Amino acid sequence: MTAMHKGLWLRDVAIDLAGVRLIALDAEVAPGAVLTVMGPSGSGKSTLLAFIGGFLDPVFTARGEARVDGVDLTALPAEERRAGILFQDPLLFPHLSVAANVAFAIPRHEKGRSRRRAIAEAALGEVGLADFAARDPATLSGGQKARVALMRTLVSHPRLLLLDEPFSKLDATLRGHMRSLVFDRARAAGLPVVLVTHDKADAEAAGGACVRIGDDA
Repeated sequence: MTAMHKGLWLRDVAIDLAGVRLIALDAEVAPGAVLTVMGPSGSGKSTLLAFIGGFLDPVFTARGEARVDGVDLTALPAEERRAGILFQDPLLFPHLSVAANVAFAIPRHEKGRSRRRAIAEAALGEVGLADFAARDPATLSGGQKARVALMRTLVSHPRLLLLDEPFSKLDATLRGHMRSLVFDRARAAGLPVVLVTHDKADAEAAGGACVRIGDDA
């Protein structure tokens, strides 16, 4: 494996719980492409994301490699892996404004409060929320919260995106819109994406390879 390999490479990934194999996976995800992992609740989908992101519960036993553009993520602590993660819930900070939520994720090398606020406001403008910077997150709709969570993730300049059923709590119309927004943004930024879901419509919208685990395998 060399730095010339672009995208995400998963090699000989195996994750066990109490001696039971949950996941055995080899996969390649090109920049901007999506690997969908489908399976029922409890099958280990989110566990795979935790392995890649570096926050796997020690109750699991795991081995294998996860590399992005040649960088061995498994050799890095979680905070240095730069894995952007979106969950079912937006997980916005209730004590911060919408703009401050986004600014929180901006890398430290971007100095100065005005500079960081400008970056956050520009990011919000890209998803139609230019006038929402000063708002309390509690006043936003579900779709608006999802867009804020997405831009908070993207301003952190992640190496890849890990999606843990982020569309599942949205209504059908919003779900389709957010799928398009997330996948379009990932393609534009050249980010490899791993999506875990039990919804076939998510997989169809993502395109690319689909792996089934658990009872759906």
